[in-house]
Amino acid sequence: MVADGSGKQRARPEWLQQYDLVGKIGEGTYGLVYLAKSKEPAHSRGTKIAIKKFKQSKEGDGVSPTAIREIMLLRECIHENIVKLVNVHINHGDMSLYLAFDYAEHDLYEIIRHHREKINCSINAYTVKSLLWQILNGLNYLHSNWIIHRDLKPSNILVMGEGDEQGLVKIGDFGLARIFQAPLRSLSENGVVVTIWYRAPELLLGSRHYTSAVDMWAVGCIFAELLTLKPLFQGIEDKSSPNPFQLDQLDKIFKVLGNPTADKWPTLLTLPHWASNRQNIQTRKYDNPGLYSIVQLPPKSPGFDLLSKMLEYDPIKRITASQALEHDYFRNDPIPGRNSLVPPNAADKVVPYPQRPVDYSTDFDGTTAPPPPQMPNPSSMSGGSNQLHQSMNVNMQQQQHKVQNSNNMVVNPPVGMHGLNSSAGIYTQRGNPAVLLQQQQQQGLRRKEQSNVSYPGHYQPPNKSRRI
Repeated sequence: MVADGSGKQRARPEWLQQYDLVGKIGEGTYGLVYLAKSKEPAHSRGTKIAIKKFKQSKEGDGVSPTAIREIMLLRECIHENIVKLVNVHINHGDMSLYLAFDYAEHDLYEIIRHHREKINCSINAYTVKSLLWQILNGLNYLHSNWIIHRDLKPSNILVMGEGDEQGLVKIGDFGLARIFQAPLRSLSENGVVVTIWYRAPELLLGSRHYTSAVDMWAVGCIFAELLTLKPLFQGIEDKSSPNPFQLDQLDKIFKVLGNPTADKWPTLLTLPHWASNRQNIQTRKYDNPGLYSIVQLPPKSPGFDLLSKMLEYDPIKRITASQALEHDYFRNDPIPGRNSLVPPNAADKVVPYPQRPVDYSTDFDGTTAPPPPQMPNPSSMSGGSNQLHQSMNVNMQQQQHKVQNSNNMVVNPPVGMHGLNSSAGIYTQRGNPAVLLQQQQQQGLRRKEQSNVSYPGHYQPPNKSRRI
């Protein structure tokens, strides 16, 4: 029991005793994110944990479907370049949901901003290449398991800053992720996906069917941003209706890549917005300055070739994550590595990136209190006025189960990188999360066969590999 501002006593949820709260580190449409330290021996006492609190569903039926989707996918995605879901906590009294993740000290948005605004210099070539390779490695794992992320952007690409995983990339925020199928089912009813600056042209032109190629376009935009320190296609979003035609964003893309044509993109003429907005977009002519002049890469360089294939207009021709991992760009010096933040060349300077700012005055329920002189203890902090009832703690590490599948994939990881690993049972239903987690045991993960992915360059990868 702790005292609130009125002097009344209220109960703390039992699961909260597992953590020492540090403070709030993020906020978005989904809810709040807190930094805490684990008290549990299983995680090593003092291990930093990010706890994401979801707002209640707009439909008023309790748990957000976005949260359910994220739980169902992440508890089955086991890969070192995918953010790790550690625990799920539910307060049954108000159906508030908390997801606990391994904490990452950095993200690409802050790394890029630090170079642009603080130190005014480009990102080391080794760091760019290592970050990109690991993003593609994680994305290849997702696409091989029929998952589209649909919201790749710098702020959703996390980078570990300490310990054995320093410099390791973690793809995060699976709130918009979906399983896709072959033959493809229409995904257009899911509404707007992908933050507009990273949205593929087929989405902007109203395609009712799309594939994992939308993720590869976003990775191309991120690659260019790592090189230039600014968004490549920085359009102004039209928010006048639920799903308006984004003319300005297309205008920004066409100015860099030129007009798309039916010769290079045969299905272009079938896209709804291309036909209905002919007067606005088909009559415009652009003096193409050349993508290479913006990203400052020679037109015949491996880096420019890879970027161009990621930004191919026709999604069928756009390079896949698996193909990108085999590109010559990753076979030339500098060779990408596991620790993207520390270049192997001693002459290269290591950039001391700042860690996320922490708001020490916000409690787990979103209320504020005077900033403490030292790290607060959850047992002594003030909170909200609602009584929190019995909570459920689902230990994700104990609940994970493996599946045997005839389609095995052997992955030769980069130097120092571990092999892939996974478990089974992805599905995305709405309902009581406790029931869904129990039903999970009956589901099977759909996989498709994938060719071997070997680490680029002249270094020999470890002999160890794991089957998934």
